[in-house]
Amino acid sequence: MRVPFLRSSFPAITSLTRPMSNGVLLPLLKRCVSTKPLQQIHTQMLINSLDHVSNFLLSKLIHLKDFNYASLLFSHLPQPNDYAFNIIIRGFTTTWHKYHLTLKSYYQMKFFGLKPDNFTYPFVFIACANLLALDHGRVAHSMVFKNGLNAHGHVSHSLITMYARCRELGYARKVFDEIRERDLVSWNSIIAGYSKMGFAVDAAAMFGKMRDEGFEPNEMTIVSVLGAYGDLGDLSLGRWVEGFVVNSDMKVNSYIGSALIAMYSKCGDLLSARRIFDRMINKDVVTWNAMITGYAQNGVSDEAMLLFNSMKVAGVHPDKITLVGMLSASASIGALDFGKSIDAYASERGFQRDIYVGTALVDMYAKCGSMGDALRVFEGMPQKNEVTWNAMISALAFHGRAQEALLLFKCMSEEHVASCPNDITFVAVLSACVHAGFVDEGHQLFNMMKSYYGLVPKIEHYSCMVDLLARAGQVYEAWDFVEKMPEKPDEVILGALLGACQKLKNVHIGEKVMQLLVEMEPSNSGNYVISSQIYANLRRWDDSARMRVLMRQKGVTKTPGCSWIETDAQVHEFLSGSSFHLYSEKIHDVMELLYDDMKMSGYRPNVNLL
Repeated sequence: MRVPFLRSSFPAITSLTRPMSNGVLLPLLKRCVSTKPLQQIHTQMLINSLDHVSNFLLSKLIHLKDFNYASLLFSHLPQPNDYAFNIIIRGFTTTWHKYHLTLKSYYQMKFFGLKPDNFTYPFVFIACANLLALDHGRVAHSMVFKNGLNAHGHVSHSLITMYARCRELGYARKVFDEIRERDLVSWNSIIAGYSKMGFAVDAAAMFGKMRDEGFEPNEMTIVSVLGAYGDLGDLSLGRWVEGFVVNSDMKVNSYIGSALIAMYSKCGDLLSARRIFDRMINKDVVTWNAMITGYAQNGVSDEAMLLFNSMKVAGVHPDKITLVGMLSASASIGALDFGKSIDAYASERGFQRDIYVGTALVDMYAKCGSMGDALRVFEGMPQKNEVTWNAMISALAFHGRAQEALLLFKCMSEEHVASCPNDITFVAVLSACVHAGFVDEGHQLFNMMKSYYGLVPKIEHYSCMVDLLARAGQVYEAWDFVEKMPEKPDEVILGALLGACQKLKNVHIGEKVMQLLVEMEPSNSGNYVISSQIYANLRRWDDSARMRVLMRQKGVTKTPGCSWIETDAQVHEFLSGSSFHLYSEKIHDVMELLYDDMKMSGYRPNVNLL
């Protein structure tokens, strides 16, 4: 039999004229850099009945990331052994991230009578972590304990990760506490688990214990603890970590640099975040995303847009995280044209069908007032999660389309929809009821939260109900609702009720609300102004003047209004009373024309609080 090899791949062998052995094929197998010569080796293995070396071939296919070939080869193994299963389970988990196939292969392995070992379970737990398959993870954990594999470090570390991802931090901590000889990986696993799941206080505490026991943090520790300090808003500890990195001569690579930028951004120190960013020589997409997201989350949308353009000039291709950040920046200031350009960019590169980009597009279009585009994107999304549904329902509610919001809520509640209404969903539909004055529907939804969905109403839901009752003129019912609340009312609830008291000239409830608000927010000028206006409407001039005097005595000044106007793809910011903007005269002329059009349409501004 004569089977030629590719000369370019194997220059020393041009043909095969004699039976091949392991000693010849295995070195050739190691040299393969593509699938085609590997297929030729596979042919020789079959011809020479060398099936016992198929595991080496399978391992090489995983290294070459050929999913179809590796899956086909494994499925045709007559009797795969535990080594072959461990190879394919590792490949499904770490190479292709097909976690459902990891679990399928694990159960198949047990069905064949093979015994999973300490090389199997770490990947099984990683798959459970990514699938949030807690039940499967618990069963596998019991098998680990039964077979005495819980002493293996990699098994314990992956168990911690699995329980943490599934938000079972108590079990994760129990696994950690039972590790007899902890190493740095053990500490990193529990610190990362706490940090990534939002338990920043616990992550910081574990970092302190790790240091007390003499362990020096590495790159993974630094990234996790910076995330925790950022969530805590602890700038001093975050700066200490940066000092540690510098003093330890640790390289500020993409991971550490991005974590530092994110920490400073979350703490509101954008100058330090930008300092880290500017000093990094090799910036990848993760680094750019950290700085852009920092600007967007802190409301500095113009800087985010400038940085996005600089990113493209630098030759770094934006990914879906970049686009989500930019859409958030566009939404915050109503930059519709810029948002549309991001939409076009996403469509060109196939990102529009991504669930996160699609949801951000829905939110951006809705906040920019382009509801037609928001609905277009929503209806065209192949997959929707709770955040997607909530964004669209909230948009309809905000734009006064209450009936459509309630109808969409009904669609979301149907059994064939995978997403289930949550706390945010009910805030959205209750807000829709507020805008439309649907008092009965609001009561029904509020009661449905606990009775049907098992959700405990939060302060936001009570706020919606108080606002709904107050707007409907049921001020006494609203105040009774406030008094029966399990939590103390916040300034949002009281502000809504005070506004209703002003509209209805109800000084009895208004005075009660005023007292609470002035104690709660002594520096909020709006409370004094509205209170003064309530008294003025009843011609109680002395009381009205008293509120104005009290405002001056406490040094409270009225906060100037702020607005943004987009012209020629540029966003301009204006403060009330300011006339120093370069284009102020031109934009004032445009606003005068708009004001004239509004008057012709019958609109009359309410200037009672001016």
